[in-house]
Amino acid sequence: MIISTPPVEGADGHVAEMYAEDLDGDGFVFGYTRAMAVNPDAHAAFMALIRAIVPSIGVGVYEAATLGAARAIGSPHCLLAHGRKALRADVLDDDGLAAFAVGDDRGFSVAEQAVIRYAAKLSSDPGGMDDGDAQALRDGGFDDRQIVDITLAAAARNYFSRALLALAVPTDDVPGLDPRTTAALLRSTV
Repeated sequence: MIISTPPVEGADGHVAEMYAEDLDGDGFVFGYTRAMAVNPDAHAAFMALIRAIVPSIGVGVYEAATLGAARAIGSPHCLLAHGRKALRADVLDDDGLAAFAVGDDRGFSVAEQAVIRYAAKLSSDPGGMDDGDAQALRDGGFDDRQIVDITLAAAARNYFSRALLALAVPTDDVPGLDPRTTAALLRSTV
């Protein structure tokens, strides 16, 4: 990592809350949490954005947008963390996540697959997006508010993922993922 991060000992305020969430859940503080702890106000704003997005689209669609963007960007941090979140939220099972890692999105619903394609294009060719991209989401049953929130979810993942990559944040092992699925997700980032 190319920056110094706040130590766990003596952390207070939002930084202490960030660290406590990781420690309580996994027994250590993830590198991406440490990096974001350098500017806790930005982290709090990012989390507020996510809380404003998810209610209209639901966790499954949010994770589809997040994973689609993370795969297109090549973000190991977000693929691993949100792969685990998708498993825990029953968005995907282990086989579906392993298939996603190699580009097979059939573990997702047809509507979620459209979200993955949309998020991937937003992440790789945002200037090339047109009415057809939004129409594919409409055809999947999404209304204008949901299309905006899917767009924000994918764009937010771009912000977070690209910041971690630019700061050379090390990729931590994410407990709870099958080692073969972890390896496949990591291979999908190269």
